[in-house]
Amino acid sequence: MLDDQALMQALNSTPVVDGRRQDLWRADQELDRWAREHGGLGGDAERRWLRTARDALQAVASATAAETRLAELLAGVHKVPQPSASGIEWHLEAPTERRLAAELVLAWADVEERMPGRLRPCENPECRLFLLDRSRANTARWCSMKTCGNRLKARRHQARTRETSGLE
Repeated sequence: MLDDQALMQALNSTPVVDGRRQDLWRADQELDRWAREHGGLGGDAERRWLRTARDALQAVASATAAETRLAELLAGVHKVPQPSASGIEWHLEAPTERRLAAELVLAWADVEERMPGRLRPCENPECRLFLLDRSRANTARWCSMKTCGNRLKARRHQARTRETSGLE
């Protein structure tokens, strides 16, 4: 099964660079490489399902309705219990081309269950990245303090400075 890191890689595969949205999964070979690194096979059908899963999860994590797309992704997918020496293990049964996309959706569901409200989009409106807030206070606002946080704080400071100098 996919972990938090794989989920964040998928969610953050459409960053904004120099003001323009990029799609790191646009090139088939890049997405096939990611899929193989995470137990997939690559190929047209798997890529289509992975892109669909990523887009749906981005919409859900951004509070945009995407339940229909998730339902389509999970149609015919089952988690089946199998006894083992250590207890019960759950195995995913899904069409081969959809297995990795289904694992991506399950990784998101696991994060939402374990850490409700901690997976969210960066508060920088120009950024398309997501963050998984692991802080105790659950107050993280930006994907990166170094980039988005500093930019927004600098903009607010400049705006306050302009307001103050305009009043005098």
